[in-house]
Amino acid sequence: MRNVISFVLGGGRGTRLSPLTKYRSKPAVPLAGKYRLIDIPLSNCINSGMNRIYVLTQFMSVSLHRHIRQTYRFDAFSGGFVELLAAQQTSDTGTDWYQGTADAVRKNLRYIQQDGVEQVMILSGDQLYRMDYAEMLETHRKTGADVTISALPVSREDARSLGVMRTDASGRVVGFLEKPQTDEEINLVRIDPTWIDAQGIQSDGRECLASMGIYLFDRDFLVDILNKTTYEDFGKEVFPAAFRARHVQCHLFDDYWEDIGTIKAFYDANLSLAGSNPPFDFHVPSAPIYSRARFLPSTVVEDAQIRGSVVADGCRIKKGAVIENSVIGLRCVIGENVTIRNSILMGADFYETNGLPRAGETVPIGVGDGSVIDGCILDKNCRIGRNVHINNGANLENSDEHEVCVIRDGVPVVEKGATLPDGWHI
Repeated sequence: MRNVISFVLGGGRGTRLSPLTKYRSKPAVPLAGKYRLIDIPLSNCINSGMNRIYVLTQFMSVSLHRHIRQTYRFDAFSGGFVELLAAQQTSDTGTDWYQGTADAVRKNLRYIQQDGVEQVMILSGDQLYRMDYAEMLETHRKTGADVTISALPVSREDARSLGVMRTDASGRVVGFLEKPQTDEEINLVRIDPTWIDAQGIQSDGRECLASMGIYLFDRDFLVDILNKTTYEDFGKEVFPAAFRARHVQCHLFDDYWEDIGTIKAFYDANLSLAGSNPPFDFHVPSAPIYSRARFLPSTVVEDAQIRGSVVADGCRIKKGAVIENSVIGLRCVIGENVTIRNSILMGADFYETNGLPRAGETVPIGVGDGSVIDGCILDKNCRIGRNVHINNGANLENSDEHEVCVIRDGVPVVEKGATLPDGWHI
């Protein structure tokens, strides 16, 4: 493992997650009440014994940098580190903004070319899953591959929104198609389900192998292909070109995996964690998901009703409140007789003295008495007045009618730090 370094790509604009990415990078978006998206790949690396990690950042990265600095610290004897590599101008031509995933790695080749590096993991900062990368490394070395790609068996319908691989009997990739739409296209990359069954994974009607965007390269091959081409993206350019001339191997994975690239995907993934049988467990003793340790008081619940919900630390939920199927983030203050259903509240970064608004504000942080929040996302530090009603009763798909509360993928999203005065409705 000491010969493997990991690159976590976290520099994209994340426009499909806007407005959650208006003031932060995509990997810094809060998740499940107390985590951030970046915690997933970093925790998987640490749990897999790969503790030499670079995080490539670019847009709105201040909060991401702060979170990583405060969370991921290694002792002097492990040799581990999480190093931030922000896009920067140098004396070399073209080494300024990253133009894509491959271009971002190309502009940091000097870290890959250090002595002792044999393999390089390329990871995304916006996915929710748990994987032992050591198993992928074993597949890579056992098959003598130049690059290995994690593959998830999916149905024909799901394949239409993913990059799909075709393999031979040994699992070597011999074809690739990005987001096939027609049955004829899907048939070109279809895999016999009996082959999936023979690998020890139940196919259950799934007959396509989707790329998860997790790549393991031999160092020399990665350096060679980035130096000899101008490819800017791994998924769209480097990978499809590589399988034609080099040994590209797939590594099968069959567990929960979600690409959190849109507001709808983010909303659904979070709310799925609030159910009685969540598809993803953040605390598996042998492989926990790590995050920043916060010294917050326990949550206080007065005479309130909470059903099927996740409630993080440091909250105060007052009498008469009803919370159903929701995720309540850190330091949430929820007033009397508030109703919250099917919603995600990301909480707050700070407390206000005696619950009073600070100077210059008219509404305290939190959700005011009598308000109804239904099917919504409230970003951090929102100030929701009394008797505010937020829901998408008009069933709009997208709307920018209200500046601080927009609708994306059918979900109303109140942007970070917004103030909604008493009686406000949408």
